[in-house]
Amino acid sequence: MAKKTFEQSIKQLEQIVTELESGELPLELAIKKFEEGMELSRFCSQKLEETERKITLLMQDGAGRPVEKPFPTDNTESD
Repeated sequence: MAKKTFEQSIKQLEQIVTELESGELPLELAIKKFEEGMELSRFCSQKLEETERKITLLMQDGAGRPVEKPFPTDNTESD
């Protein structure tokens, strides 16, 4: 089984939410979908936390202190 990406997981989670919100699923299937959605939510949350830690490490100065820089957008020039 191939590893899911964050993007694939978010898309699948959105589909599950749509299915659950429809109210048309039998209870047993709705419970299974809810459990699957919770697993996907935990996976996505973990990936976001990992990414945040990586970004924090990349944005430290020579002394290990965090350095805040504005996030470049299309309207601003990067350093």
